[in-house]
Amino acid sequence: MKNIYIIGVGLIGGSLALDIKKHDASIKVFGIDHNDAHLEEALQLKVIDAKATYEDLKKADLVILSIPVDAAVKEISEVLNSVSDDTLVMDVGSTKAEICKAIDQHPKRRNFLATHPIAGTEFSGPKAAIQGLYKNKTNIICEVEKTAFKLQERALQIFSDIGMRIRYMNPEAHDKHIAYVSHLSHISAFMLGKTVIDKEKNERDIFDMAGSGFASTVRLAKSSPEMWTPIFKQNKANVLETLDEYISNLSKFRALMHEDDFEAIYSEMKDTNHIKEILNGIQ
Repeated sequence: MKNIYIIGVGLIGGSLALDIKKHDASIKVFGIDHNDAHLEEALQLKVIDAKATYEDLKKADLVILSIPVDAAVKEISEVLNSVSDDTLVMDVGSTKAEICKAIDQHPKRRNFLATHPIAGTEFSGPKAAIQGLYKNKTNIICEVEKTAFKLQERALQIFSDIGMRIRYMNPEAHDKHIAYVSHLSHISAFMLGKTVIDKEKNERDIFDMAGSGFASTVRLAKSSPEMWTPIFKQNKANVLETLDEYISNLSKFRALMHEDDFEAIYSEMKDTNHIKEILNGIQ
């Protein structure tokens, strides 16, 4: 494998490029992005080796589609139309059902692998790309049986080389579970940030008292709205389900506060402490 094309040279695509090139310096990475400033920045940072267009995709061994999920659904058919029969095309989006549905009957469906590397930071753009982002992280692969076996092997070798764990899941299950462990976290961070910002308008010193706990909890509120709004839209049903459960738990906590039932509050928090063991087990 010599030629890799990254469509969307931001944090996720750019970090993949850096890790793949670190493992095999002979690979040449080409960047495609609607934002030419991003391409120039990616070139300067050596995230990519050269710019490219869709017309060049016929020369690709691997194409990584790393753009917002609404754009990915629109672009995936054109990408598959542009590649050779021996090209592997992967997307790395945070929702899987819509993109799998979009190309289910495409003549080159066998060239496509739906993946979701669960890694990232709150930053975006080429400057956010970092080496080692994916080491010891989990990569969800959906509908692997629909991808040509030799192309599956190519993808699995890449993931192994950069240190990822693999888990297989159907797209609907992926979208449901990821709504709880990722999408809800981002909504919580955005709304916590909004709550504090609204309060800060009247109490100017509130951020002077913000410690590391607040900073870590609200960190995800720095994430890109351009990326996350389409995710919430595509996964609307699952996100609404998680929000209903979350709001129910918040309402219960609020009611216990009103009732001065701090024994019950202690019990709720004590039970939830079990999450330490769960998270330690997957690190």
